[in-house]
Amino acid sequence: EVVVIGYGTASKRDLTGSIVKIAGKDVADKPNSNPVASLQGKVAGLSVVNNGTPGRAPDIRIRGTISIGQVNPLYVVDGILNDNIDYINPNDIESIEVLKDPSSLAIFGVRGASGVIAITTKRARAGQTTINFNTTYGFKKLVDKIKLADAETFKLLFAEERANNGVTDPFDYTGLTANTDWIDAVTQTGIFSTSNLSLSTSTDKNKFNFGIGYIKDEGIIRHEELQRFTLSFADEFKVNKNIKLGITFNGSRQENPYDATGVLDEARKVIPQVSAETQRRFVRNPYGTDSLFMDLYSGLDVGLQNSGVVNPLLRVENEYNTVKSNEYRMVGSVFAEINFLRFLTWRSSVYGDMSTVNRRQYSPLYYAINPKTGLAEEYTQTTRVTEGDETYRKWQQDHILTFKNTFGEHGVTVMGGFTTYYFGNFNRYGTANQGDRPIPNDERFWYLSSGFENPGSISATSSQSEYTTASVLGRALYNYAGKYFLNASFRDDASSRLPPNNRHQQFWAVGAAWDISRESFMEKQTIFSALKLKASVGLLGNQTASRLDGTPLNYPFYPNIITGTGSSAVFGTNTFNAARRDYKPNPNLKWETVFAQDIGIEGVALNNKLNFEVNYFVKTTRDLMTFVDRSTQGLENELVNGGKIRNKGLEISAGFTESINRDLVVNISGNITFLSNEVLELSKDLPTGVLIRGFQNNGSAESRTLPGYPIGTFWGYVVEGIYQSNADIAKSPDASSVGGYLPGDFKFKDVNGDGKITADDRTAIGNPTPDFTYGASINVSYKGFNLGVDVTGVYGNEVFRTWGSLESPFQRVNYAADKIDRWNGPGTSNWVPIISQGRRFNYNGSTYNIEDGSYFRIRNVQLGYNFPQTIIGGAKIKNLRLFANVQNLKTFKNNYGYTAEFGGGATAFGYDNAGGAIPVVTTFGLNITF
Repeated sequence: EVVVIGYGTASKRDLTGSIVKIAGKDVADKPNSNPVASLQGKVAGLSVVNNGTPGRAPDIRIRGTISIGQVNPLYVVDGILNDNIDYINPNDIESIEVLKDPSSLAIFGVRGASGVIAITTKRARAGQTTINFNTTYGFKKLVDKIKLADAETFKLLFAEERANNGVTDPFDYTGLTANTDWIDAVTQTGIFSTSNLSLSTSTDKNKFNFGIGYIKDEGIIRHEELQRFTLSFADEFKVNKNIKLGITFNGSRQENPYDATGVLDEARKVIPQVSAETQRRFVRNPYGTDSLFMDLYSGLDVGLQNSGVVNPLLRVENEYNTVKSNEYRMVGSVFAEINFLRFLTWRSSVYGDMSTVNRRQYSPLYYAINPKTGLAEEYTQTTRVTEGDETYRKWQQDHILTFKNTFGEHGVTVMGGFTTYYFGNFNRYGTANQGDRPIPNDERFWYLSSGFENPGSISATSSQSEYTTASVLGRALYNYAGKYFLNASFRDDASSRLPPNNRHQQFWAVGAAWDISRESFMEKQTIFSALKLKASVGLLGNQTASRLDGTPLNYPFYPNIITGTGSSAVFGTNTFNAARRDYKPNPNLKWETVFAQDIGIEGVALNNKLNFEVNYFVKTTRDLMTFVDRSTQGLENELVNGGKIRNKGLEISAGFTESINRDLVVNISGNITFLSNEVLELSKDLPTGVLIRGFQNNGSAESRTLPGYPIGTFWGYVVEGIYQSNADIAKSPDASSVGGYLPGDFKFKDVNGDGKITADDRTAIGNPTPDFTYGASINVSYKGFNLGVDVTGVYGNEVFRTWGSLESPFQRVNYAADKIDRWNGPGTSNWVPIISQGRRFNYNGSTYNIEDGSYFRIRNVQLGYNFPQTIIGGAKIKNLRLFANVQNLKTFKNNYGYTAEFGGGATAFGYDNAGGAIPVVTTFGLNITF
């Protein structure tokens, strides 16, 4: 098996590392607009956290969270380094390799520590001409809904809450007579469809591949839709037996979906008594002086739901068509390859990646119905237009010399070269506000300078960032007699983003392997046909730079200059505009390094029926790049190095294939990864650790990164029960420093044993990193039929639920269904507290918010049929396949949310904010090759 290893390919048997190869066909027929989403459960050590938003990349981590900054892997597509693959058509992929160990990653230098996902696109096969067309069509539907109170339950609980707050008058529900399921109201059955056409042809001199594709991916939120058009081609021309030239191109045009972020969360807040139906009213034209009939959605009764709660349908239906966002991407390369002196190959490649996002957004005028009075009211009063574009430019050149030869039983491959990389980002955005008259609801006028009368105020902003990297690199692969293997690699990276003292950093790896099965003492055994021990060690790099909230810092050594608010100087009695640095430059700043170790065994046994691989790894991140905020001390902020994080784990993968007879073949495969993450130390400038606090409407949700704990540990109080009476309060530790409390409120644990409840009793209450993740597949083929089932899951992690428990005291939202089990008198509950948003004591983050994040999911079930040549051969069809696939058929979970998987940043992930859901996707497909 030939695999991609960075700046080249090699036979997997010659390598000492851990590389997993996934065939392109395994992702092409899955209903995901981002191909990496299809890898969930397929690769040991690879964590894929998906989401239900069309086109949005999943949260990817390879062998744990290695930093408090950047943790996403590096993508390499046909040689070009990248941070995303939004432009790739899954149907254009030939293979995906996941590189995980130091001997595979050191060659990528400062970008290798988080792991690498290498994608090879399709090329023409020698001596063949093929035309392929494939299409899929299907449906996406939300199945796992969160459970909320219906109208009668809301009335019951709201009346009780009013009584708990001392309000005795019954609430007037005039005009509020509906029983709306607001989750159903804002969701839809989305359409997922793809169509792809490709041509591949090859001669002795030339190999050419061409493909076009279209994908339509509707989300489960109304009007949420992504459309993407792709075009790709690759051509290799052999000038003579020693010289080869080539070109590749991948282009895409993407119409981005309406941003429905937060719609599901808004929907669960609306009380069921508010109607989701429209009502016809005769109103003044908001854009003119005439009047007309309009179908209007309900607003919300300010006297009940209060500020911040909106009817999501009102926003979605009036604003979904006011956004025009198109993204254009062109990624290509040219190369020349020269073979000379029999054993030497020189290859020079130049890559370009150019993308532009054009976005225009209009804020329209519209009315809403007051549900209490039934009158139409102006919901928005002014119009405005926002226009902007983001441009990215990336240039890369590689010049690589490779020597490959054998000397008797010695096999040697030595590679060396240099590479450069340029990144540039240029952004411009502006806003034009309404002048004397509203800006028309007509996209011809959705520009800053539309020519429509005199606009109101216009504001604009722009930003720019550029950096370059220059590198030298080398790698040696050696084997003796096909039994003993040695791999070594080295890279020196010079970055314009670092100070002169540390502009150059070096990374390296050494690996060794022993193919035991080739030893003479193994000749007579019949169990193993291959058995290899392997180990590698190396120093990897991570070019992360960000604030603690995840905001990237493009120039770590060169701070931004800040003007405006907070930047002034006072001389005498006069105040003057001034500028200040964002933070103090650190002349000793350097990139983070990861010291990685890997040891494993892999083999093939039982007459090639069983293959397996076991790896144990330890990764220790050093010199964490940390932003230190000293603003509260009146000092300059700093960016410093300091701290260590360790990830260690065990990966086990296996596959078994059995041919029952000529017609029936069964294949079973699976993998499991055990992972432990621990912060060993932090910079002395962070004595209290890294704290990320999310204030979910006045309640605190905390993640802390502290020595001795996993990164992003949930932090809060431990709930021991509910105070049942005043006598119960009297005999319990005093908790008045936390806030006022009464019977029905949480009883927190005195963790430090000092006889009182204070902020010092907050402790670790949950770990967002699973103890282990797993995946398995079963594939059965009988004659032309094939049935495949994929399952995946995680175990041992916690999620932090913010919805239904940390609400604002200034909003009235619908109740989570579990509130029916609330405390409403002594002995009625020892877990769900009294219903009262005024009792803020219960809104401190605690174990009440923590839920089990373990889940088991039937990820894919696919049934297909390949027509035999006896039927299709006469029509000159090489292959004809029909199939049906169901993705996310069923998820078995223990938490209350839509899903149990939640992504996030390096130090704050695993939060359930009720903002996203994973749909069930049913598709039907056709694949035909001529």
